[in-house]
Amino acid sequence: MNSVDKRAKEALDKRTEQQAHSLEDEIWNGLEQELFSEKPRHRGEVKKMKKKNRIVPIILTAAAALAIVFSFTTDTGTAFMKGIKDLFAPEKEIIQSIEGQDEETNVHLNEGTNADYVIYLDETRYKMMNSEDSDIITTIEPLPAQYPEVTMEIKQVADETPEDLVSKIETELKKDFPGLRAVETVTEPVEGFWLHGVAGNDSKSKVVTAYVISNGKQGSFVITENYFLEAAEGHGARFHHMLKSFEIVE
Repeated sequence: MNSVDKRAKEALDKRTEQQAHSLEDEIWNGLEQELFSEKPRHRGEVKKMKKKNRIVPIILTAAAALAIVFSFTTDTGTAFMKGIKDLFAPEKEIIQSIEGQDEETNVHLNEGTNADYVIYLDETRYKMMNSEDSDIITTIEPLPAQYPEVTMEIKQVADETPEDLVSKIETELKKDFPGLRAVETVTEPVEGFWLHGVAGNDSKSKVVTAYVISNGKQGSFVITENYFLEAAEGHGARFHHMLKSFEIVE
């Protein structure tokens, strides 16, 4: 190879590597914005929701696009694949704010019914019980009889969109929670419709928080949290952090 050809090859290799890193940054930024951005909660009238509740196939699309790029940069490709694996590590440590204090917590990956979603649980406090119709997350140790139940139910309704389903959920919840707040739209901890009600002012008064979100197809997930007023900053906050890890998978 003569000196002109050698310089040309070096210039091409350098340019290719620069383009690879540029595309890598662009796709990673897109993934982070789509999956992990901490958007402020927006409360307003019920409106049609965008169907993008952290649906995992976007990762596969990005991975396919990057496969060509990473053929030039082996180290970058390895780092990318490690990042993808870390998204669903069997176990990881998070920091969550509970009752105003930051708390380091080890959480474990759990699969939903038919593996349509995954969620991380603190398995020192909570367990998941799977069934054909829904999954129930509850405390490992039963609470004393005088306390209302503490549960989070995750149920998929395959044939109704959130827009069609939310009014039915609202009507049903108002039977036990006459003071249920008006339906609002939220983007955190999940993106969808939010319902919230408290049955009284006592420390043991029942509290319900429900989310109706898209399943990425023509259906919905209904996530219903039950706890009591005294536990709002404890179990309520922990459920909120759990849902931040909720991911729909296909």
